[in-house]
Amino acid sequence: MLRTEDGGYLWQTCAIPPGSEKLDFRGVQAFDENTAIVMSSGPGDQSRLYKTTDGCQTWKLVFINPDKDGFWDAIQLEPLRTGYLNGILIGDPVDSNFAIFITSDGGNNWRKWGRNGSGWKGPCGERNAKAANGEAIFAASNQSLLFSTSVYPEFLFVTGGKSRARLVSSNYSEWDGPPCSTSFMSDRLDFGGGGSSSGAFAQAITKWDGWLPEKVMVVGGDYTKPEEPSRTSLLIQKTGFHVPFSSYFENPVIAQTQPHGYRSSVAYDADQKLWITVGPNGTDISTDDGKNWRPLTPSPTDPADADKNWNAISLPFVVGPHGRIGRLRTIDQKAAVTKKP
Repeated sequence: MLRTEDGGYLWQTCAIPPGSEKLDFRGVQAFDENTAIVMSSGPGDQSRLYKTTDGCQTWKLVFINPDKDGFWDAIQLEPLRTGYLNGILIGDPVDSNFAIFITSDGGNNWRKWGRNGSGWKGPCGERNAKAANGEAIFAASNQSLLFSTSVYPEFLFVTGGKSRARLVSSNYSEWDGPPCSTSFMSDRLDFGGGGSSSGAFAQAITKWDGWLPEKVMVVGGDYTKPEEPSRTSLLIQKTGFHVPFSSYFENPVIAQTQPHGYRSSVAYDADQKLWITVGPNGTDISTDDGKNWRPLTPSPTDPADADKNWNAISLPFVVGPHGRIGRLRTIDQKAAVTKKP
């Protein structure tokens, strides 16, 4: 793990959490310059959370996956407000229900969300997040999950696997049954053909509009077929004021020109008013809300592979395997956008 205090010009090596040398870390959430939580992904107790309060000089183990058949995929936290829910952790299904945990104290303690746990009550009471047969979540970029407490605690997550991809909301879903069966799951979220290696991998929004996102961009595909460009992005947007999230699917934006391969991460750059998405075989941008995507290629001053081999975006940074880090430049619409530090 690395840490920067100057926008990415210099990087410091962090201490390794004790006993974690062989773990696969997939998610990191920072509260300030000294406080952060990192999540490892793996079967059973290989899924763990560690917290630092001294700028990653030392780490404390705060949570181990209690499900021996579980696998954690994403974590999202917001700044602590005393007494309020401020974090969500989600994993693959256990006993046919997605494993969801919540925290109200900055990640020091976690409890299960759902009918049998201590989740908050929605319009139809506490709920379990029922998974379809063969459905799963991908841990590629820590972007399968979105979370906000702007008005009410709300989280969204995207799925994939053999059952086909879905977008799921904590406030309105078929988990509740009648009269709260306002489902917005749809075969329009069709990424890569419904195999175990395909589905929706990441999502990003323009902004939260009350307790609902204004626009949601979903990207994915089939990670075993990184060059396959068919149905790798989809934009979902609100069509009215204070409508249930199910109506987002009334007019989805399916790209006429798709990103040119499987994509594992996406972000919205509000300053440049564009979407950017990355994957193993390249980088794409869209300036028309996902109607059309075009690939970016390196400029003469960039490394030849500056557009490739990326896994996740957290603006202004993009990261890839083996410690690869890039920093987003202002896009002039003709030059490449990433460079190695």
